[in-house]
Amino acid sequence: GVVEACLLHMLKRRAAGFLRTDKVAALFTKVGKTYAVAGDVCKKVQELLQQVESRKNQPNGQEPLKRQGSATSKTPVLTPQAIKHIWVRTALIEKVLDKIVQYIVDNSSKYYEKEALLADPVCGPILASLLVGPCALEYTKLKTADHYWTDPSADELVQRHRIHGVHGRQDSPSKRPALGIQKRHSSGSTSEDRFAASAREYVESLHQNSRTHLLYGKNNVLVQPKDDLEAIPGYLSLHQSADNLTLKWTPNQLMNGTFGDSE
Repeated sequence: GVVEACLLHMLKRRAAGFLRTDKVAALFTKVGKTYAVAGDVCKKVQELLQQVESRKNQPNGQEPLKRQGSATSKTPVLTPQAIKHIWVRTALIEKVLDKIVQYIVDNSSKYYEKEALLADPVCGPILASLLVGPCALEYTKLKTADHYWTDPSADELVQRHRIHGVHGRQDSPSKRPALGIQKRHSSGSTSEDRFAASAREYVESLHQNSRTHLLYGKNNVLVQPKDDLEAIPGYLSLHQSADNLTLKWTPNQLMNGTFGDSE
């Protein structure tokens, strides 16, 4: 919606089309005549709209609508809000919205008045640059309002941490005796379950949620608990809640599924 508002700001009448009510569609169609990338988006949108129309005419119109180029059939039905913004939405999913906006900015004199946002020598390129990030994402599963705070499961977050953690410094008798860290293989250990739950809860807290915001995080921060002990690498993070700030640090061994009985 915000991108559409920018695209419609002081759009020339002849660029928007005199008789067309959907001015964004008119703009994309006009740009598509001279820019092949926009032309491909126009074709995909027309196909999507045809599928939506055909489903309306079917008795069972609730059949999920497949996204173009997707091999899965579990894509959600296009909501009225998605259809309303289908031009920008399709360009975003196809990862070309930034290129189309950049093309419009480069040729703004054809489509916009001089005072338009996209005709501005600073604001226009900035808008195109801001869209590079969203266009780099893979929208295989779009979040809805009720899933706003939904993050990956704790298992997936722990696995991600292992991938980005230190793999070279493994437990060894010469380096780790003071820590008392042991690898537990029994699946029924109550202590193991407790520490595993603690690790999962901590990793979950590293992500934004409805209670706290992660302000800063850095991996492999060394902490030396005592003068005669070796420094321990771990993850340092700063969290903000409604009432206070919390600084957390957790050893990599705990994050990796091992724990110690040392004081």
